[in-house]
Amino acid sequence: MSKHKGSFVSLLPLIIFVALFIGTGLIAGDFNAMPITVAAVIASVFAFFLYFKEPFKDKLSAYLKGAAQENIILIIVIFLLSGAFSGVAGAMGAVDSTVNMGLTFLPGSLLLSGIFIICCFVSLSMGTSMGTVVAIAPIAIGIADQTEIGVALALATVIGGAMFGDNLSFISDTTIVATRTQGVKMIDKFKVNFWIVLPGALLTVVILYLLTADVSLSETGNYDFRFIEVLPYLAVLIVALLGVDVIIVLLSGAVFAGILGLFTGAFDIFTLITAAGEGIAGMQEIAIITILIAGMIGLVSHYGGITYLLDTIMSRIKSKKGAELGIASLVSVTDVSTANNTISIIMTGPLAKNIADEYDVDPRKSASILDTFAAGFQGLIPYGGQMLAASGLAAGISPVEIMPYSIYPIILIISGIVAILIGFPRKYSKENVK
Repeated sequence: MSKHKGSFVSLLPLIIFVALFIGTGLIAGDFNAMPITVAAVIASVFAFFLYFKEPFKDKLSAYLKGAAQENIILIIVIFLLSGAFSGVAGAMGAVDSTVNMGLTFLPGSLLLSGIFIICCFVSLSMGTSMGTVVAIAPIAIGIADQTEIGVALALATVIGGAMFGDNLSFISDTTIVATRTQGVKMIDKFKVNFWIVLPGALLTVVILYLLTADVSLSETGNYDFRFIEVLPYLAVLIVALLGVDVIIVLLSGAVFAGILGLFTGAFDIFTLITAAGEGIAGMQEIAIITILIAGMIGLVSHYGGITYLLDTIMSRIKSKKGAELGIASLVSVTDVSTANNTISIIMTGPLAKNIADEYDVDPRKSASILDTFAAGFQGLIPYGGQMLAASGLAAGISPVEIMPYSIYPIILIISGIVAILIGFPRKYSKENVK
């Protein structure tokens, strides 16, 4: 529990981090001008100088606790396993063959919308946006390289589809937390949530189709592929659709790709080990970034910064519609501040429950609002795990460059706001709660 009352000052490290990361890119015209690691280190150092009278060891403890959260370690493990899978799959030809198969059978106009739909199904089945991003992003990058589709747009499409399933899946952490904190059944929350997000998802498919209606291949000719080399990604998709944990999906995918690579003669055992090692090494910077950001946010929370934000929003709630907008604001601001949609719902869920009870908001609606806005902003912030993972898999692409193409997360947020303003879905009223 924070010993600090919390004030705007408590938020300065986070503000400095975002200003350095995004502001420098805007001024320099290059979003790689300020490495995100440097921005995170500067903001973290600044955070330690706040509340100077507090013992350094207490600040350090708060920083380390933030960096060593279970969810943060899990994300890092996913990053590293993703690197291993991508390295091995790439070395045995899985990425090239999968991309070429897609280019062979699908016209350019359907490639991007197809990627979005696939990501929606995979994330819905696997229950994790992170797992979906790291599994599908290499394919999207490969397709972008062979077409007129920009890499940033392709990666943003993957993230959007990933957030769709993360928002709706029965086995998603966010769904579990949102329903438990509001005291509702998952199926009831799903029914409300589905009708809120479905129009946005359909609109996204249409927009992606229109954006790529004139897309053609950058090179003419046949795109050769071997079906056996497609099997690692096909296996990953099938296992993911069965709802298997992302750790098992990525680990089994790497092992399967390695076995196939040895069988086909794509590499020997030593080349296999090297490929896996290089893939893991390629994700080390992202892992470090995640630790630095989590530590900084842990210190901001220790200072009472997050509490200050929540109290500020709650003090402005006056009506039922205002209560719903307040719940949306609470989880949105918390997600932007913590860069973790699960944590944001855990922190705001009990507050949202109190608000819902006081202003007669249907708990199924409040659960949906929590998950919808957390997912929307998580898919939009450049320092979120999903953006970092996607940009880490594409050399030379900054998360900030992906942001403008985040079609579905933006539409998801707009859909949530519209649903609140017009009282949709109308049939889910407080009186009908069983």
